[in-house]
Amino acid sequence: MQGQLWIVAAPSGGGKTSLIAEAVRVLDDVVESVSHTTRPARPGEIEGVHYFFVPPERFQAMIDADGFLEYAQVFHNAYGTAAAQVDALLAAGKDVILSIDWQGAQQVMARRPDTRTVFLLPPSLDVLRERLTARGQDNPAVVEKRMAEAEEQISHFSAFEFVIVNEVFAQAAGELQALITTDRLRRTRREQDLQPLLARLGQ
Repeated sequence: MQGQLWIVAAPSGGGKTSLIAEAVRVLDDVVESVSHTTRPARPGEIEGVHYFFVPPERFQAMIDADGFLEYAQVFHNAYGTAAAQVDALLAAGKDVILSIDWQGAQQVMARRPDTRTVFLLPPSLDVLRERLTARGQDNPAVVEKRMAEAEEQISHFSAFEFVIVNEVFAQAAGELQALITTDRLRRTRREQDLQPLLARLGQ
């Protein structure tokens, strides 16, 4: 069965990293796409696991060859999702999840309109601020900047097919996994695999 491409987007602190990791852990044949980036590897990061680290010249060559489903410049570094890598995983029957923002999602949806899209909403802005603060990664000024960016991201939730409110992790994780599992039952995805059974049933 051909795999399905998924996008999971959320504001910073929305929990998408943890929810995607849980879906990959629990479900068979679900993988998270690994992005290409021009930034240097940080201590502990592994090539092909966290990112594919490439020089700017190679990244630009991939852009020129229309090799990305989506890409973006973030400060001085570029990030992108390689089409060939995703297509190979889909052809192998893997459901592939892209963890990207709404701008990247728009690029992918324009190229692959059959992509399933999920947006994660926080239960409130106060809870989102608490989660960002509790991470202990940013000073208060950066937290407020992330909050402003979060409100901008949330304003585009209606562009997505499915919406999950991430209030209780276990419930949100179950809902994401249920979406992926249910999608595998679509007739259009199963038709080829069902041919032997249909033949035995006289169809």
